[in-house]
Amino acid sequence: MVSIAIMGACGRMGSALVQAVKNFPNLKLAAAVEQPGHPMVGIDSGTVAGCPPTGVPVTDDPEAAVAAADVVIDFTFHTVVPAVAECVRRHRKAYVLGTTGLTPDELASVEAAAQVVPVLMAPNMSLGVNLLLNLVKQAAAVLDSGYDAEIVEMHHRHKKDAPSGTARRLLEIVRENMGGLEDAKEVPGRDGIVGERTKNEIGILAMRGGDIVGEHTVFFTTFGERIELTHRATSREILSSGAVTAMEFLAGKPAGLYTMYDVLGF
Repeated sequence: MVSIAIMGACGRMGSALVQAVKNFPNLKLAAAVEQPGHPMVGIDSGTVAGCPPTGVPVTDDPEAAVAAADVVIDFTFHTVVPAVAECVRRHRKAYVLGTTGLTPDELASVEAAAQVVPVLMAPNMSLGVNLLLNLVKQAAAVLDSGYDAEIVEMHHRHKKDAPSGTARRLLEIVRENMGGLEDAKEVPGRDGIVGERTKNEIGILAMRGGDIVGEHTVFFTTFGERIELTHRATSREILSSGAVTAMEFLAGKPAGLYTMYDVLGF
């Protein structure tokens, strides 16, 4: 039995995880954490998530939560991550991080934790999205800068960061694997008389609206043809089940920084 603590338990992903845990008999919800002053502190986490009571109330005590768990999963805000990373490092607990939009200093705190405990960091824990990342890597390695690479992502109106962490990872993959684009300029949008598209740029467009769970498309275009690789998420269940799979994978692993590629065996 693996006990887990959910950081950001009242958010969209946190609530989805609370619901998902009950479907995995080898997992136990040890703690559900929110920031001090959150109106749901003290209320049963299952009630907050819209599922049967779990017997685990929402708490604002991350220290006690981390101490009670085998694995900590974090879907908070990027500014909170260094404190959580330091906490798991001190308590020597496995750490699954799904929060995106980290600054270099915040990322450094995660890397420091990975020197002591196993850390799995992924901008998107959907198994399908991670398959998309691998397919884009393969396509980019075959194509060259004779093809223009563009990325479009769509999310719900409440998402705070843009472009998404997954879109940024797709951009990195294209740069790393497509000949001639190692130093390609990121173009977040085009407006006005910008001139012809150059060979050394990758467009990345973020769209926001309604309740879109998540959609990512990478376009490789040239004269006469276009290749599109797309993933569409229609339910957060794919994200929460992927996160649970990541937690199961990480339990008992040695210290280090892991990704969903490790989970999938790529």
